Amino acid sequence: MSRFGQWPLLEMSGMRDSDSVLTERELEIVRAVATGATNQQIAQELVISVNTVKVHLKNIFAKLDIQSRTEVALYAVSQGWIEVERPIPGAEEAVEAVPEGERLGRQPISLAKRVYFLAAAVLAALLVFLPEVRRQPASTASSEFADVGGSTELGGPALEFERWNAMAAMPTARSRLAVAYSEGKIYTIGGDTVDGATGIVEEFDTSVNGWRVKSPKPIPVHNIGAAAIGGKVFVPGGYTPDGEVIADLEIYDPSEDSWGRGAPLPTPLCAYAIATVGDRLYVFGGWDGSVYVASTFEYDTVSGSWLERSPMPTARGFAGAVALEGKIYVAGGYDGRDEFATVEEYDPTLEGVGEPWRARSPMMMRRGGLGLAAIAGSLYAIGGGWNGYLAYNERYDPRTNEWSTIETPVFGEWRNLGVVNTET
Repeated sequence: MSRFGQWPLLEMSGMRDSDSVLTERELEIVRAVATGATNQQIAQELVISVNTVKVHLKNIFAKLDIQSRTEVALYAVSQGWIEVERPIPGAEEAVEAVPEGERLGRQPISLAKRVYFLAAAVLAALLVFLPEVRRQPASTASSEFADVGGSTELGGPALEFERWNAMAAMPTARSRLAVAYSEGKIYTIGGDTVDGATGIVEEFDTSVNGWRVKSPKPIPVHNIGAAAIGGKVFVPGGYTPDGEVIADLEIYDPSEDSWGRGAPLPTPLCAYAIATVGDRLYVFGGWDGSVYVASTFEYDTVSGSWLERSPMPTARGFAGAVALEGKIYVAGGYDGRDEFATVEEYDPTLEGVGEPWRARSPMMMRRGGLGLAAIAGSLYAIGGGWNGYLAYNERYDPRTNEWSTIETPVFGEWRNLGVVNTET
């Protein structure tokens, strides 16, 4: 068997009539490029010269209107020419992403804007199990709410990538954590570790690429989110070490390195999506201890009170949420059986005077446990992969209501990570 045939990451799917833009030889080279093979390796395997490989690549770039080897593989996956078969263990670093620009019709992101994707470092030998029992202690139960051993198995490293840079990894390996950006620092809070739920808080300083341990969250939980408003970080609900879903709202003050409490959620929740508009915090969907819900709750940080708002059209947990130009987008998710590609837009100004929810174009792939960020007028859907494996991330343009592919540093499952964007 050839070197390329032994590579466990990708395989060539059946061709369609529309695939005839590339010759059989060019498709062979696309497959080889997707494995990360060099021109020399491709030449040796196909018994052709290196110059011939270069000529074929030049033709492939021209035919597909792309400019890099990574884009060749991403395009092939998006067209169904190549499928992700299974993940490869590895990829244990937190990473910084600078999204692609010109290829997708946008100017490159300014150096003053960065998005940091903080993935839990994992032990590759651990697996994620999804049994029916949901009310057992998180330290022993294997379910969609706890990872046996405390970490979600990631897929393997992707092709060599061009727009991701490795940053200093979190001191504490974990998944299902909350992440927020406030006053120039990123805070990673709680999560699921090899020892179960934790309340640990670690602060990442982007200017020095370094971490510091801060005061722990009083109630250790995972399957949580966080949002920063007015210099404080709000962390509602969560899933405790004994398997209880709680409604407590804990508030972290970075300036004092101290924790306080706010009014509890109207109902216990975990695995929700969270976002902010102005001085209001919004919590969407999640798991209430019995079922996945479609609820929308608004927290007024001035009055310290909660209001129930119009529910999402689609009940789910493990979705991503982010605000852009006064509207909140809720994307993806998981309901205990299915992943979603669903994208729904929420406009808080239409509460009581119109229909605040409307459907937008779904993502190209179903994504549960994804992260969502907004930068320079676009949305970025990062990770996911509950029932299937993923080979790319996605970017959404609200003006055209269209999604396009962007590269990923991890193939396969990459879920329950933390995603946050910053401005300096």
